[in-house]
Amino acid sequence: MRYSFHPEAETEFVQAIEYYEECEANLGYDFAVEVYSTIERTMAYPKAWPIIEKDIRRSLVKRFPYGILYAEEDKELFIVAVMHLNRNPGYWKHRVK
Repeated sequence: MRYSFHPEAETEFVQAIEYYEECEANLGYDFAVEVYSTIERTMAYPKAWPIIEKDIRRSLVKRFPYGILYAEEDKELFIVAVMHLNRNPGYWKHRVK
C-alpha cells in the first residue's frame, strides 16, 4: 500500500515539524518520526481506525496531540489532514469531495 498527502495536509505537517523544532531541538524530528510511524501502522491496518465522517478515518499519533485523517482509495491512503486534536474539528472538510 502507498500513501499521499493532500497539498494542504502536507503543508500543515511541515509547519508542525517546524513549530516543534522551534520549541526544542530535535522535537520536530521526533514528531515527524511519530507521524510516519502512525502512517505505517495505518497502512498495515487501514480499517482498524474509527470512521469520523463518510469514508474518512482518524488514526492517532503517539506522544503528540495529532491525528492522521485519511481515506482509503484504490490501495492507497489519501491523507486529508495532519490535524492537531484541539483545532476546529471540521476545518479539513473542504479537502474531500
